[in-house]
Amino acid sequence: MRRRIGGLLPLLLSLAACGSAQKVDYTVLEQAHAGPLEFSVQADGELRAVTATPLLVPGQQWTPRQLSWMLPDGSHVTKGELVARFSATQSKQDLAQARIDLERNLIARAGKQGELADKRGQLDVDMIQVDGQLAIAHRYAHATLAAIARNDILDAVQDAAYLGVRRQILEWREQQSSARGEAELAVLDAQHNTYDMVAKQKQADLDALELRAPHDGVLVLERDWSEQLPHVGSSLWAGNSFASLPDLDALEVQLAVPQIEAQGIAVGDAVELHPWGRPDQQVSAKLHWLAAAAQPRDRESPVKYLLMKARVPAEAVRRYGWAPGQRFVGNILLLKTPHGMSVPNLALGGDGDAATVRVLSGGDEVVRKLKLGARGATRTQVLDGLHEGDRILLATGGTGAGA
Repeated sequence: MRRRIGGLLPLLLSLAACGSAQKVDYTVLEQAHAGPLEFSVQADGELRAVTATPLLVPGQQWTPRQLSWMLPDGSHVTKGELVARFSATQSKQDLAQARIDLERNLIARAGKQGELADKRGQLDVDMIQVDGQLAIAHRYAHATLAAIARNDILDAVQDAAYLGVRRQILEWREQQSSARGEAELAVLDAQHNTYDMVAKQKQADLDALELRAPHDGVLVLERDWSEQLPHVGSSLWAGNSFASLPDLDALEVQLAVPQIEAQGIAVGDAVELHPWGRPDQQVSAKLHWLAAAAQPRDRESPVKYLLMKARVPAEAVRRYGWAPGQRFVGNILLLKTPHGMSVPNLALGGDGDAATVRVLSGGDEVVRKLKLGARGATRTQVLDGLHEGDRILLATGGTGAGA
């Protein structure tokens, strides 16, 4: 009997467990409630000037420079004050080479002139000899038979013809030598002009190694393509932007917001701004510019940011002593109302062009069409379609296992 009861006990326990199993609903709800409503997006940015006087690296375009001294970023400068000093090792070497080329050119020209003078002198000697011989030949060629023999007269006539041809050849050689000499001297003169121009350019580069402020202002250094500020030892190129002197009466903050959080931001939205670490210097402004599309800020990160700008009051700039280049924090207000209603974004559905939400009414699930307003990162304003106390369905779970 005990063995039979022991064998039936597990079976009875299993049946009891099946009988107690029941359906369980893990429904997640939120009750609609109207009250103060505020949507905002946090952003960071930099204070920049709307207009500024550019300060370029001095020297001829694309001449290499090395920064040897500079004023700190944000320094207040006066007209004519030294802002930066540069060195140009390459320009010194180029100037020395140009001067050497000039000396070589002068030596080559003097040598060519001496060579041409020697040739011209030799041709003059040959011409004198030919003219003398030709005069003697002409004298004997026209002599009578009584004076000299006939054969001597014929020889003199032949000598006169030969000497005449030789004189023509000497004249042609003189003309050719003169023309060729002038051409060679012209080439040397052109080379001299080129070397002289290079020497003057390099000297001008060495005379332009100081950068001074054209007017009073605050020095704002320019970042390069890698977002690096110039520093002592930096290699720069003449003609590139080094810094600027901004107009302190026209400043704006450029903000960057991750694309996923930028939904609903529009021109005209209010924004509260203050420098990093100084919430006591907060001012109110409005967005006046919004980029057409989001772009990545870092080559190593795929995250895209939407850029936007807001002008700051000139009175606040003077009162707090702000300067371009300062980092700012912005709180962009998408919505702020004392009485409103909202739903979580994860509760929203779609029915064509209309937004919908599921609510529980008397234990049944009902789909409501909504008229929406401002959309925030996690919640959206509801203008119509939702009532006080409605139980909004956020998510549903499954059921328990039955036997």
